Amino acid sequence: MAEIPGPPPAHLTRHPRLGEWIELSQGSVAIKPGKVELGQGIGSAFAIIAAQELWMAPERIKVLAAGTDRSPNEDYTSGSFSISQGGQSIRAAAAAARSVLLEAAEARFGPGHGAAIVDGRVRVGGEEISYADALSPEALARTIAEIPVRGAAAPATELARIDMPAKLAGAPAFLQDIELPGMLHGRPVRPPGAPRRLLRFDDARAAQTLHLVKIVREGDFIGVVASREEAAVRAAELLGADCVWDPPRTPPQDPDWLEHRARGAALAFERGSSPSPNTRPTLRAVYRKPYLAHASIGPSCAVARTDEQGRLEVWSHTQGVFPLRRELAAILDRPEDTIIVRHAEGAGCYGHNGAEDAALDAVLLSAHVEGRPVRVQWSRADEFGNEPYGPAMQVRLEASLDGTGRVERWRHDVWSNGHTSRPGRGSGLSLIAAAERSGVDALTGPMDPPLPYGGSLRNAVPLYAFPNVQVMQHLVEETPVRVSALRSLGAFANVFAIESFIDELAAAAGEDPLDFRLKHLDDPRAQVVLAAVTDHVGWRTRAADGRALGLGFARYKNSGAYCAAVAELDAGAPLGVARLTLAVDAGRLVSRDGAANQIEGGAIQSASWTLKEAVPLTGAGRPRSWSDYPVIRFSEVPKVEAILIDRPDLPSAGVGECAQGPVAAAIANAFSAGFEVRIRDLPITRERVLGDLTA
Repeated sequence: MAEIPGPPPAHLTRHPRLGEWIELSQGSVAIKPGKVELGQGIGSAFAIIAAQELWMAPERIKVLAAGTDRSPNEDYTSGSFSISQGGQSIRAAAAAARSVLLEAAEARFGPGHGAAIVDGRVRVGGEEISYADALSPEALARTIAEIPVRGAAAPATELARIDMPAKLAGAPAFLQDIELPGMLHGRPVRPPGAPRRLLRFDDARAAQTLHLVKIVREGDFIGVVASREEAAVRAAELLGADCVWDPPRTPPQDPDWLEHRARGAALAFERGSSPSPNTRPTLRAVYRKPYLAHASIGPSCAVARTDEQGRLEVWSHTQGVFPLRRELAAILDRPEDTIIVRHAEGAGCYGHNGAEDAALDAVLLSAHVEGRPVRVQWSRADEFGNEPYGPAMQVRLEASLDGTGRVERWRHDVWSNGHTSRPGRGSGLSLIAAAERSGVDALTGPMDPPLPYGGSLRNAVPLYAFPNVQVMQHLVEETPVRVSALRSLGAFANVFAIESFIDELAAAAGEDPLDFRLKHLDDPRAQVVLAAVTDHVGWRTRAADGRALGLGFARYKNSGAYCAAVAELDAGAPLGVARLTLAVDAGRLVSRDGAANQIEGGAIQSASWTLKEAVPLTGAGRPRSWSDYPVIRFSEVPKVEAILIDRPDLPSAGVGECAQGPVAAAIANAFSAGFEVRIRDLPITRERVLGDLTA
């Protein structure tokens, strides 16, 4: 097998044949990843990886969109695993294909011909052999692990994002742009906070809508199908106004409600002796993160139809085509091999939004119109009202310092709902329409992945070399709103809490926050990223320059990319934060530009979560528009700079989620340094800062 740093990915073991990852397409080499493009540029990264191993120009590599009819099953595109898992599989397959070409050249021209691959071809004299000649059906049936590696990979070449030209030109590029012959338009009709019992159903007014094709009801699931999109919108509005559902659940009002409703405590991690109280100085603090919406710029969409052979075809911007197929098969009670789910890019959200729910809506509506394709487009109110939110969390920290100012004892208690209810990952109902049509009162509750990666526990174990550590999990089964995975899962809140508390401990010890971190870290890579970012911003001169800087650090999941962030305040900046600087070590870099894009995007989203975003549980309730749930505006975005540390001898790690926690902590620590207030509840709004200043 190709000599790639790190163990072979599990997906490559499950799909061992070369032809499961590579095929010929009109004479070109096409790669077939099971990971999907969510706007993160992963297709371009895969093309770079394949080109490097195939000794071809990356522009000549075709990257096929994932589909259950042609792709390996790589589960979900999540957890920053696209490069470390999917990319490594593509790298191994492409290296094996290169060896197959060199074997074929040796068989054609004889050993010692001295030729090399030049842009996908081996030429000797007037003859040549290409991948089109070498990748026969027999060669594609070979097992990758059994193909001896021949030759080394070529140097990596940057590639402009292959998905951007169509988007920039306004050409069809998204799922919403799909047009199929005879396509109809559908809309689900449901209240915010669905599923809820349908108490009264009156379709008299909606039935008079021009261009209406069908009003569908299955149990408490209702929807409309029309030949024109505006007609579907109008019919759905009329039908929704004339239906009555049971009242929504009343959310709790107590800010500590998570702590009061936990089912009990479970020991998640322990190191050293039991961290019982002692005579050392002990600090305690509580940090809170609210429910967060995915807030995708484009609401969820899907297309479904039944073809002439009775196969159900679904186009979705799901992050997992195979898990969605598995869930649909279970709901519809039909074999999985009668369903094809094809990925089509939508607005990225990095988490579980309404994409799969819209897919089931489209499937159910299309079943009532004799096989014609139905496109379902959720509204903004649908998305805000019924997508799963990122769970609220409460983190209680306690630590003791010894006589030298070192942390002697650390305890971390986290209260949270489970962090994933993605379809296809367990038993029960995870999609709204499935619950509506079956007559149940609620969806199946979310699960919480255990360590080492974790859900609510993600990054709850500090990377610092504290001698005595105890981490306790308090899982809360009560969910006043629907919840599931949101970018970085529990790492955002845990790192925000840990790194804020580290600054508080440094102040108690009378030490600089950077020095305090470094003396508790024995990981050289962690020390390097901290040094890189603080040297770059001039951390040591901040007091003399009058700058308010804050620092945050973590290694994502304690096994992925290292990220250190510095936030700089400026009272003249729209949200008070003028600049974010990050240093990241993600092992071997595939594309510097692609990595920088992901880090910068993560930093901006984290700034939005930290400074603005929260799903209210009181007052008017769920948001329905951007005015109810404001996100960071272009005019409010701080300057962002990413410092990339390449480690070509180490396995690649994903960078899509590594910035979330460190940036939140850096911002909180900067506000503490600049205003001498400590905000422990997110978001850090001007009102909260001013309230603490005047308290």
